[in-house]
Amino acid sequence: MRRRFALPLAAAVLSVPLALIPAASASAAPADKPQVLSSWTQTSASSYNAWNAARHNQGAWAAYGFDWSTDYCSSSPDNPFGFPFQTACARHDFGYRNYKAAGTFSANKSRVDSAFYADLKRVCANYSGATKSACDATAWTYYHAVDIFGRSAAMSDANGLEQAA
Repeated sequence: MRRRFALPLAAAVLSVPLALIPAASASAAPADKPQVLSSWTQTSASSYNAWNAARHNQGAWAAYGFDWSTDYCSSSPDNPFGFPFQTACARHDFGYRNYKAAGTFSANKSRVDSAFYADLKRVCANYSGATKSACDATAWTYYHAVDIFGRSAAMSDANGLEQAA
């Protein structure tokens, strides 16, 4: 009597896991996702320009599953004293969000913050005299804020990895 139920039961148990496993190619991001993310979070103007072009054509990058969401400069003004920092803040958010999702935030935070500062300085390069000095000082303040306050996020990220291990 046991034998009669053993084969159908075994077949049912073996078929369930296969039905629950999604096709890997349907949901996996391209293998070069870390390289693309890295190329878009460097300090150079060409890195910024490549990221900004992709930002304006997100559909072409949909397979990568990047998080393009942003709150721009968070609780700080997006355009302090009229200086257009909003897009630099958006790229900084992009770096933070995507490196956190990849579990590599702590290893990349410093570079993302440096890229943010480079972006802000490029904004300030469009000014001269006292206005440029004011922009540079504001850029330094914004950079210093993410450098300091972002450390707590990096520490919580590292603690989360330690707890998960």
